[in-house]
Amino acid sequence: EVQLVEAGGGLVQAGGSLKLSCDCSEIPYQNYAIAWFRQAPGKERERISCIASIDESTDYSDSVKGRFTTSIDKAKRVVYLQMRSLKPEDTAVYYCAGEGGMGAWCLYEMDYWGKGTLVNVSS
Repeated sequence: EVQLVEAGGGLVQAGGSLKLSCDCSEIPYQNYAIAWFRQAPGKERERISCIASIDESTDYSDSVKGRFTTSIDKAKRVVYLQMRSLKPEDTAVYYCAGEGGMGAWCLYEMDYWGKGTLVNVSS
C-alpha cells in the first residue's frame, strides 16, 4: 500500500522554527494533494494545511495561518511545512496525508498516510 514518509520533527524552543518534509514519491498519480494534520494528546486530529499539485493552491486552519507555510517541489515529489513562531500548544505528532487523481484538490478524504513525526515545543 502507498505510504508517505514525514521527516524533520524534533525539539524546539517557543518562538523558533522547524521545517517538515513529506516524501510523496509512492503516489501513483501525476496530480495529487497533500494535507498536514496534527494530533496532540487528548485532542482530536486537526487538519492544518493542504496543497494541490495541479495549481499549487493552499489552505490553512486558523490555528496556524500566518505562521505556517506549505509548499511543493514537484520535481522531487516532496511537500514541505515551514513552521515559524512556534508555541507550546503546537506540540503534537504531525502527519502528512495525500490523495491523487482528478479529484486531488484538497476537498475530500485522504487515501495515503505517513506514520507521523513528533514536534515538541518547549516554553
